[in-house]
Amino acid sequence: HTQLPLKKFMDKKLSLKLNGGRHIQVILWGFDPFMNPVTNECVEIATSRQQNNSRVVVIRGNSIIMLEALEQM
Repeated sequence: HTQLPLKKFMDKKLSLKLNGGRHIQVILWGFDPFMNPVTNECVEIATSRQQNNSRVVVIRGNSIIMLEALEQM
């Protein structure tokens, strides 16, 4: 099943690199059947080192270039 790889990241702090050069840190809450993550406590790390904070964010799965766990699995 295509969702199984993301289950191990549930409720973990992650670093995501997105297309367009964007970088965010999130806590993974869940995901839909199309692998679009639903996140909490989203922090965008802007190129100016400014941080933009958001609460709940849904990310298009196909915009994720890299996913890295920031805490032990």
